[in-house]
Amino acid sequence: MTFADPRLLDIPVLGMTCASCVGRVEKALRRTAGVRRASVNLATGRAQVELEGEGSAGMVADAIRSTGYQPVETASDLRIAGMTCAGCVGRVERALRAVPGVVDAAVNLASQRAHVRVLGEGDVSALIAAVGAAGYAAEPVSSGPAASDREQQARDAELASLGRAVIAASLATAPLFLGEMALHYTPGAHHWLETTGGVFGWRVVSFLLASFVLFGPGLRFYRSGVPNLLRRTPDMNSLVALGATSAWGYSIVATFFPRVLPSGTANVYFEAAAVIVTLILVGRWFEARARGRTSEAIRRLMKLQARTARVTRGGETVELPVEQVLPGDLLLVRPGERIPVDGELTGGTSFVDESMITGESVPVGKGPGDRVVGGTLNTTGSFSFRADKVGADTVLAQIVRMVETAQAARLPIQAVVDRVTGWFVPAVIVAAALTFAAWLAWGPSPALALALVNAVAVLIIACPCAMGLATPTSIMVGSGRAAELGVLFRRGDALQALQGVRVVALDKTGTLTRGRPELTDLIVVHDGREEEILALAAAVEERSEHPLARAIVAAAAARGLPLSEVGDFEARAGFGARGLVGGRRVEIGADRYMAALGLSPGALDDRAAALADEGKTPLYVAVDGQVSALLAVADPVKETSESAIRALRGMGLRVAMITGDNRRTAGAVARRLGIDEIEAEVLPEGKIRAVEALRGSGGRLAFVGDGVNDAPALASADVGLAVGGGTDIAIEAADVVLMSGDLRGVVAAIGLSRATMVNIRENLIWAFGYNVLLIPVAAGVLYPAFGWLLSPMLAAGAMALSSVSVLANALRLRSYTPPAPGGSA
Repeated sequence: MTFADPRLLDIPVLGMTCASCVGRVEKALRRTAGVRRASVNLATGRAQVELEGEGSAGMVADAIRSTGYQPVETASDLRIAGMTCAGCVGRVERALRAVPGVVDAAVNLASQRAHVRVLGEGDVSALIAAVGAAGYAAEPVSSGPAASDREQQARDAELASLGRAVIAASLATAPLFLGEMALHYTPGAHHWLETTGGVFGWRVVSFLLASFVLFGPGLRFYRSGVPNLLRRTPDMNSLVALGATSAWGYSIVATFFPRVLPSGTANVYFEAAAVIVTLILVGRWFEARARGRTSEAIRRLMKLQARTARVTRGGETVELPVEQVLPGDLLLVRPGERIPVDGELTGGTSFVDESMITGESVPVGKGPGDRVVGGTLNTTGSFSFRADKVGADTVLAQIVRMVETAQAARLPIQAVVDRVTGWFVPAVIVAAALTFAAWLAWGPSPALALALVNAVAVLIIACPCAMGLATPTSIMVGSGRAAELGVLFRRGDALQALQGVRVVALDKTGTLTRGRPELTDLIVVHDGREEEILALAAAVEERSEHPLARAIVAAAAARGLPLSEVGDFEARAGFGARGLVGGRRVEIGADRYMAALGLSPGALDDRAAALADEGKTPLYVAVDGQVSALLAVADPVKETSESAIRALRGMGLRVAMITGDNRRTAGAVARRLGIDEIEAEVLPEGKIRAVEALRGSGGRLAFVGDGVNDAPALASADVGLAVGGGTDIAIEAADVVLMSGDLRGVVAAIGLSRATMVNIRENLIWAFGYNVLLIPVAAGVLYPAFGWLLSPMLAAGAMALSSVSVLANALRLRSYTPPAPGGSA
């Protein structure tokens, strides 16, 4: 994207083919609020838009989409350094959204990342500059094992730096704190110091020690907090800097210029300033450690990626970094090695542990022509394979990308936090000022000292960090645990939506069943034509992607039947398929297909009903307008389907089956699995109506499917779950992907969604409750009734613990276990 002027957008637009397209886009743009001028060029396929006032890139993009065309968008991910609280998140998001062309920006405090959508090609340097102007540092997020290593090294360096700061601050604070405690609580110590004339000397030593803590290890609070305070965008660091400096500055006056203070108020609080900084540094160190553990799932996935690969180049085998492998390269893999990239075996045999994809612990046999997936483990033999997907296109890279996207998601519940954190820190500063004024005006003697102590306590105890971490940490841990259980959230908000689901609707073929059906019966009208009819049917079905079609093709191949070329092929979703085979018109499909063609099954109808009662799927074959045969295909039910449905019902969910299969077959499967509600003989477009009907009678609905014909239902459901190994179209339409075909993944997904949302609510109750209850206590509201005041040192400890508590609670999700059949979640 280029900018001739800060408010001029140059946007590539896809789909325009004629002058009327140009006119529609221009008209829509000129009607958009905030658009001063708009012109569209068909030859270049670009729109130039000049904005004014409240005009935004998001409004422009929506206007273009409303006409049926697509503005080109780019997504950029940035790593942000220096964020410490929810206020920081808001400032970075506002800075990024102010960059011309930015459609939206979402910043995650827990992962320290920003996801930015920009119209056009995007200018990452402009985004980085905007973050820098807001007072933070940013760099692009790169991918791959090397990038993961760099990110881990950066986290380790941050943790080590905080550790050194904690040690240095503790060594300086300990004698200061212990000395003050001795003076206050050891009988005669204070009198001895006064009579020996050492009071001033001790105060000077205290000044030196406290100054070292504040401007040595504690300098990080000033580097970020003071500039943000000057920008009138105070953050957590600003509160710490204000509170500690107030105590330190007052103590300097009391030490070196005591006469300017009212009589009896020349007290020193050097130990409070030092302890405040030290305790908050300790809290930050624990927080950094805990935050690192929230992203362990991503790191474990990245560790599955091989670092090097043996590649045949120029007749020689060379070992290269995996980043240098190209599509088409021939690779060699030895026993015990991880497969570097995705590809197809060309030589050798082996058994490969694919548990990272399928969840099955038993290694899978592989031979020439079989596919292998990067990151899986070769167990026994050696083999060669041809790379076809490398880098960001591998299955493992896509899994990592989906987990990262889910972890960076902003759930609807986060909107509550955003509304509060925008004004929280300024409100705390105002509350501290009011506390100081109230104590100074109405407090007992020494009023000035008490006013200072209570104002500092208010500044220090307030914790926007806990509010900012409450939601993203639970999302990170929850989505990471989901990935370990074989559940990938393609849309982060599905993590929240799933917990409200009341009905689970399931497709039958490939979802409840294995999706690898077998031909069990072949009944022909005229004897002796079995192989002829099977060959004709298989020739047509070879062009279809439906699992039942593959069963018929496999049966023909098992008999060694040659398949003729097919012309004029047409697949009618939910009905069947047709084509011309050797000049003969062949139609194969369900009874409703025959009815649509005006053909009568005749005597085969009763046989079809009997087969359906056995749980088999009957299909008719018509040749040249005459029903010539009845085929029956059986698709075995998955071993885990029954236990998964019992678990879903144990969670209080209604379970329904929506299938295009005939009612008798669907009923037989439903009776076996304990499914009460059946919507059978449903066409793909009818699945949407079935979903809406079930939703209307039972509430929010999740649909689980795997095929092309399931895509509309997956998209129309409140949450769509695609079974791994299903078609790409189904996966693209879904919100959640189950990496294996095991339906227990549905149980895990819903149970984990519920657990994550409970965890988020617990965090928010703690974060908000902590601030709502303890800020008034710090201000001294209990003093009139009980004489209780909160020391700034205790306030610092409470603040440090509040963030750590939120992180520790979120980390409990790492041990989440899906409910067993008959259990609940």
